[in-house]
Parts: sequence; structure tokens; C-alpha cells
Amino acid sequence: MIATSVFQGKRAAYFTLGCKLNFSETSTFAKMLQQLGVQTAQKGEQADLCLINTCSVTEVADHKCRQAIHRLVRQHPGAFVVVTGCYAQLEPERVAHIEGVDLVLGSNEKANLIQFLSDAWSHREEEGGSIAAFYTQKTKDIKTFAPSCSRGNRTRYFLKVQDGCDYFCTYCTIPYARGFSRNPTIASLVAQAEEAAREGGKEIVLTGVNIGDFGKTTGERFVDLVKALDEVEDIQRYRISSLEPDLLSDELIDYCARSRAFMPHFHIPLQSGSDTVLRLMHRHYDRQLFAEKIHRIKQLMPDAFIGVDVMVGCRGETPECFEETYQFLDQLDITQLHVFPYSERPGTAALKIPYVVADQDKRQRSQRLLELSDQKTQAFYHRHIGQQAEVLFEKAPRGKAMHGFTRNYIRVELPAAEARAEYDNQLMRCTLGAFNHDRSALKVEELRK
Repeated sequence: MIATSVFQGKRAAYFTLGCKLNFSETSTFAKMLQQLGVQTAQKGEQADLCLINTCSVTEVADHKCRQAIHRLVRQHPGAFVVVTGCYAQLEPERVAHIEGVDLVLGSNEKANLIQFLSDAWSHREEEGGSIAAFYTQKTKDIKTFAPSCSRGNRTRYFLKVQDGCDYFCTYCTIPYARGFSRNPTIASLVAQAEEAAREGGKEIVLTGVNIGDFGKTTGERFVDLVKALDEVEDIQRYRISSLEPDLLSDELIDYCARSRAFMPHFHIPLQSGSDTVLRLMHRHYDRQLFAEKIHRIKQLMPDAFIGVDVMVGCRGETPECFEETYQFLDQLDITQLHVFPYSERPGTAALKIPYVVADQDKRQRSQRLLELSDQKTQAFYHRHIGQQAEVLFEKAPRGKAMHGFTRNYIRVELPAAEARAEYDNQLMRCTLGAFNHDRSALKVEELRK
């Protein structure tokens, strides 16, 4: 039984690291706590509760998690501090021994976060008890699915459709942190989308760890989920956050090309353009399959935005392998690269691969790919200058420029002098003008409803 009295009149501070899935989950936690009487602490206010949702995709991410925990403990002395997320799952004892931490929740416990929090917080207030840490160390024991559909302080909703991963790529700890692939039913996800529509939502981003694997729990298919969501008429836009190339079926591409509300926007992890490295990574495709998927998307949706994840400097990536990756990406009709250096993770199979890339080489390779990404992104934006587009604007801080995105994910900027509060969450017709000052967006040349 939840002790609701412990929450009444309290203020909470939230901090999230990592992926969109984490941000979605944190927003859901905040919404649940708000319903119990917990307000979000504003900047400069002391919080009674601090919730940190962590990431562990790299060693740098682990370090940032520890820094964030220490910082919030200092900023909010005496607050009840709860840490959850991937780092909490993988390193629960280390997190539990950070001074000021009261509760550590792993992946299994997220689904019952409020209950665990109620019990532990009540115990501390009544008994002055020490740290209460709940965690699951075995991947096979992570079986719960914690639903999440929330926007927090954003315009777009993030709908969690899947969790966990069965792939076990050699460089990755996510299956150990998130567990095996699992999902709710299509019917339950449609119901959440309908609720978001009733709340005024116009755009939903589908999130998960390996969302193309949707159906392992229920025997359903991801493409059938897409078709069902497309029928929720009051949601005008959907985006698919990230989809493995071997799970991006031709049927799904064909449907998105003619769908009512699924946007011409794809994010597809490549990781390497070298078949040698892909085999070392235990990826489930080769570069030919990846290129075929890009070609089919562009054939059916010429203006589609395609983002691509690329890892540099992983074990086994010789200079020749990297050059294969660079040349492969240079020739592909893609829009943007998300580049990140390989980070060695304890317990992963990649540590058995003998060839190690120096940190300096990782930095140089990252820089080359980032420069290539800038060239491709700006060329894509440039082709759309002077065109008309429908833009969904998002709330801007007072005195700041307002931003939004076109259907194919071009970032658009409306100067602060022209921004209006009533434009938030509104679809507006715009003529796209020149680049803004830092070339991260196109300016609005003409605006009308």
C-alpha cells in the first residue's frame, strides 16, 4: 500500500542521462508523483526528493552519472535521493555507497518505483533508517515492463513500445542493464496514444531499446503496431526513434511512405561500414543490406531525413576498416551521423578482440565523420530553402527564439521577436529561409496558420 501522506506538499528535482527512452520514463515518474501531490522544484528551490535516471552506455556516461548524483546531493541537502536506470542496474552496490543516496532501483523495480519509494521514504522518516537498495543483478530476472507515455516539459510525447534487447553485440552492456526484449500489447499502446491525443498531443515518438523486435512478448509485429497507431486520427505525427536495419522490413518502409501520420524520418544504427568490423561486433546485417534499406527509403521518400549511428575506434577497427566506413558513408544518401567513440565495458566479449585503437586515433576518426555529417546535413537543409513546410513549434524560454521541426525533421527557427506562446504545439505553414547564425536551423521567412 502506498503511503500517500509522505508525498503531499513535497518538491522533487529530476535529472536524466542518456537516451530518449530514459527521458520518457523520467517524465512518467514525474507525472505519477505529481498525481500524489509532489511538485517539481523550480531552479534555485530546495527539493525534498531527487530522482536520477542513469545511463551506462559508455565509461564517460558512468562518470557523468556519479557526478550528477554527487551534485544533486550537494544542491539538495537532506533530500531523499533515489537512483534508477542502467548504471543503477549494472553497478548497484557502487551507487548505494555514494554518500546521500537512499534508494537504488534496477530495471525490474522501475515498474513499481512509487511503491518502493513510498516504503523506503516512510522508513527513513519514521525510523531514520539507512540506505535501502533494491536491485536485480541477473539479466534473466528482468521481466517487468514499465509503461511510459509522457511529454514532461516538451511538446512531443514519447511512447515506450518495447524494452530490453536479445542481440548481445560484443561491445554492449544494454542487455545486462535492460534485460531481454519484451513489450506490451498493441491495444494498450493504442490506448496510450489516444490518451495523449485527449491531452492535446499532436506528435508521438516511438521509443524503446530495440523497437523493431516488438512482438517477442505478445506474438504481434511492429508493422502492425505502426498500422494501428496510424488510425489514431487526432495524433498528426509519429516518429520512429531508432530501428535496426535487419528489422526495418520493406513492408514497413512501404507503409510509412504512404501512411497518414508516420513521418519521412528514420534513425538507423550502422555502427560500422566495414563488414569485418560488423562481424566482430556480432551485428545482424552487412553493409550491402544497409545500403539496400537506404536506397529503398530514398526511392519511395526522396526527402526523408535519415540519421545514422556510427561507432569509431572499436577493437578490431584497423585504419583500413575505418577508411571502408568513411567511404561507405560518404557515398550513402543519408542526412546526419551520430558519432561516438568506442568505450570498453567490463564483461563484454569485445575485450577479447586483440587490436586496440589509440584514443588519439578515435578522436581523429570522430572528427572526420563529424565533418562529413555537417556537410551532409547542411546540404540536405540547403535543398529545402525557399520551400513551404508544415512545422510543429515547441515552447521557448522567455526572450528566446522558438524552434520546431518539419515533417522530415528539418529544425526551423522563429526569432524571439516573432515567437508567440500560442504557437506552442501548433502546426504552422512556413516558407523556409536561410540558415540561422550557427547553421543549426533554417529561419522562417514567412509564417501562417
